[in-house]
Amino acid sequence: MDDREAIRELYRRYWQSMIAKDTDSLRSLLAEDYVLMHMTGVKQSRETFLSGLTDGTFNYDSADHDSIEVAVNGDRATMIGKSRVTAAVYGGRRTSWRLRGDFTLRKENGAWRITGSKASTY
Repeated sequence: MDDREAIRELYRRYWQSMIAKDTDSLRSLLAEDYVLMHMTGVKQSRETFLSGLTDGTFNYDSADHDSIEVAVNGDRATMIGKSRVTAAVYGGRRTSWRLRGDFTLRKENGAWRITGSKASTY
């Protein structure tokens, strides 16, 4: 499997783990210095984001992927994932979203880790 396909698979595992609220798996996919920027502009560290998954702030039910674009430059990469997601967040009702995630990644000890993501819609 080449780097681009490994990163695409990482994106699929990322969503599977979010839906399952599998924070151990997510911790293995997200770099320690990971930062998420929500659509609102709010930034969260890895641990703050994972706490939101476990405390019910973020509830993901499904994710169907429309596209996963990857560009690799040595041990760094960018990825744009576009997925149709069903979720209930911040106490809101369950809604379908067309989410775009702009990701940055770094290869650490031979494995790709997500270092940042910015959420928007498409």
